[in-house]
Amino acid sequence: MATIKSLNKWANAHTYYPLDVVRVALGVFLFIKGVDFMSNHSQMVEMMKPFQDLPGGMLIMHYILPAHFVGGLLIVFGLLTRWAVAAQLPILIGAVIVNFIGVMNGVNLILALVTLALCVFFLFYGSGKHSADYYLKMQK
Repeated sequence: MATIKSLNKWANAHTYYPLDVVRVALGVFLFIKGVDFMSNHSQMVEMMKPFQDLPGGMLIMHYILPAHFVGGLLIVFGLLTRWAVAAQLPILIGAVIVNFIGVMNGVNLILALVTLALCVFFLFYGSGKHSADYYLKMQK
């Protein structure tokens, strides 16, 4: 808990509007990706082919959509950002692995790596000063 408090203090002292814009853009991207997966079921099934023989393969698909929807919205508002980002990490690591197990798609690989890097950054940085987390903390 002390580590999170020290990270929050550092992030609030070094917060900038461009980082908030990046956080909001990341959340919007994840939400749109969830909508895309839901509306294009065949694409989702095709991406899941390398994992279809694993136990719990169907659970993976049912984890991705809600994690992108809810996590994307939480990241946009800056509410429970670290938890929302932590929920995205297994999905993004899987997205990188899919490119090496299945058919290599350079654009998807770069997109997954950039999103993974941003999520790791916001896992440590948090939501920043211009967020619902900060606002709720200041209401105490």
